[in-house]
Amino acid sequence: MLTKISEPQQIDYVELSNPQALLRTLQNLRQAVYEEGEIILNQWQSQLKRPDFRHSAQNLAYYLSLRRRDLRPLQTALMPWGLSSLGRIEARVMPNLDAVIATLTAICQPNTASLPKRPPLEAFFEGTRLLQKHTEALFGKNSTQRQVRILVTLPTDATNNYEFVRDLLNRGADCVRINCAHDNTEKWEAMIANVRRAEQETGKSCKVLMDLSGPKPRTGNIIEPSDGKRVLEGDYILLKHAKANKKSDKKSTQIKQDNTGLSGKSFQTSCTIPEILDQLKIGAVVWIDDGKIGTQVVDTNYRLTAESTPGVLLRVTHAPPKGAKLRPDKGLNFPDTVLQLSPLTEKDYQDLDFVATHADIIGYSFVQQAADIALLQQALETRIKDLQIPAIVAKIETPEAVRNLPELIVQAAGKQSFGVMIARGDLAVEIGYQRMVEMQEEILWLCEAAHVPVIWATQVLESLVKEGTPSRGEMTDAAMAERAECVMLNKGPFVAEAVTILDDVLTRMQAHQKKKTPQLRALHSW
Repeated sequence: MLTKISEPQQIDYVELSNPQALLRTLQNLRQAVYEEGEIILNQWQSQLKRPDFRHSAQNLAYYLSLRRRDLRPLQTALMPWGLSSLGRIEARVMPNLDAVIATLTAICQPNTASLPKRPPLEAFFEGTRLLQKHTEALFGKNSTQRQVRILVTLPTDATNNYEFVRDLLNRGADCVRINCAHDNTEKWEAMIANVRRAEQETGKSCKVLMDLSGPKPRTGNIIEPSDGKRVLEGDYILLKHAKANKKSDKKSTQIKQDNTGLSGKSFQTSCTIPEILDQLKIGAVVWIDDGKIGTQVVDTNYRLTAESTPGVLLRVTHAPPKGAKLRPDKGLNFPDTVLQLSPLTEKDYQDLDFVATHADIIGYSFVQQAADIALLQQALETRIKDLQIPAIVAKIETPEAVRNLPELIVQAAGKQSFGVMIARGDLAVEIGYQRMVEMQEEILWLCEAAHVPVIWATQVLESLVKEGTPSRGEMTDAAMAERAECVMLNKGPFVAEAVTILDDVLTRMQAHQKKKTPQLRALHSW
């Protein structure tokens, strides 16, 4: 975490209609952003080992300082003068401020002999150049005119279906993803061999991203009450340390009235990472099965009977009107709890023996703080020695990862090629769907300020991939993904067709939008 710097002095917006007052405000703002930004940058110096990233880290520090202030009145005041309203400042904080100040000085003091210097064009667009450079370092050079890359998750069938892999590349896939939660090293090796063969045959480059499993907590065996198979609001779920298979556990699935006032129907299951249960506190929220079932902790050491296994008792606070089926092997999310877990499991360390020397990019789940990035970097260094270290893509999927995003970026990109994946599925469950819509924008802005490429992930064109027909909302979502550097498709029977459609959408949209900037291509519809 960054050392806390003092709260910024907020901008005095009185009389900003006066150009002289507006100029003073901008000059004061620039000075404050520079001073605060240098303090932040100084805290990062020990992590900046990669020369290519030093300028990006500096721009990120300035951007963090700038965005601690509410700039909306200032933006409004700049508009009537035909000046930049700072709305697209992410990649070039100081050049943008300097350009506005120089122009406004010329307006206010037209006869002044020594006007402030304007930033040269190359400085003004240096951030754009660096973002493109870092994107190419991560995904390779473009083999098409389309700027946004397409990442496709490979199914197990890709081990023995070379034609399928070749078809993906021909249709426009720039990168493939292997999920290490599935299959084994023998099958992964066969998938990669098919990718390399397809590269040779098609002449198209395709990077391989291998996604480490990470500590994904899931439900275990289920014991249902005799009087109901579906979880309803007001029911209870006993989440236990051990598997729900003891005879004494099955004797009772009814919580009787006690001195806490608890009574009602109870389901039982276990957590595949039992140490999580010791970290939960009363009142903490727990989501089950991608948010289908919402619960709250009401007791951290509850027994249904004197001899039964204790566990954490959850009251169901959210469920569909007709209830939801509680199933084994479904994801558990703990948004109120900062889980003290290593992001690298024993399985991940075993998988890294293969992944470190076969993957171009390593997908890293459950990253929450800079120390987590350092842990993976150390594990890679012990396995690779003198070989080139693969790039890292950090999956942002928890509130803690969002809070620590600047430090995650600096720790990773300060040493090696790096990207960020907005894992919108888990992130939505963790922070809420409304907040996720806002946060995906903020992550895009912050990464652009650091010149770090972003992967737009989770359920892109999901209906098309799974069923062969997209929804209107999904097509709009795919078009919005133009603001990222890469879009990920999950596996499904129609994923090849989805690549073709996504390629077309992204190619069309880049003529209209680049990051936050509309492109004013001539319109031919009227």
